Amino acid sequence: MKLFAKKSAGKKKALFLDRDGVINMDKPGKYILSEKDISFYPSAIDALKTISRKKDYVLIIITNQSAVGRKMMTLKKSKEINRYVINELKKNGIYVSALYFCPHSPQEKCLCRKPAAGMIEEALRDFDIDLSKSWLAGDKKSDMDMAKKAGLKSIFVRTGQASKELREKRVNYDFSVRDLRGLMRII
Repeated sequence: MKLFAKKSAGKKKALFLDRDGVINMDKPGKYILSEKDISFYPSAIDALKTISRKKDYVLIIITNQSAVGRKMMTLKKSKEINRYVINELKKNGIYVSALYFCPHSPQEKCLCRKPAAGMIEEALRDFDIDLSKSWLAGDKKSDMDMAKKAGLKSIFVRTGQASKELREKRVNYDFSVRDLRGLMRII
């Protein structure tokens, strides 16, 4: 599923971003079920504001939202939360071109749920993206696996669930940053 903020013309480089744990705070086992659960990392706002102003990237959010598939919230509510995120970022001078989300539970084994690359493939149908100049930033192994499957360079962001992921899993990535501010030295 997707929500658009704006489309761009011509071949572009893209910065794909996970939402929970990268842009907003995330805790293991806690789901974002309303707008009041969204708490943006100040470092994410600072970094994305700079990237939005100074870099020529299409910003695209890619997020699993299994609370819908688990019947913890409705699809309508998930769309409201995602619109809230886009609007709050816009108020901070950050222009997100699109937000793609997978509402399915892990048991549904859909093709859009990370680590599958379905959401990236959908973005490629919607935008003229130069994959060789594009990146994916995330805090989970599934983000890094998705980047590899899609042919993107991966940036492991050590916020959100990154510490838990590193303790429990073997995570392969191209670059690692403490928070999104570290993107400025990589992209």
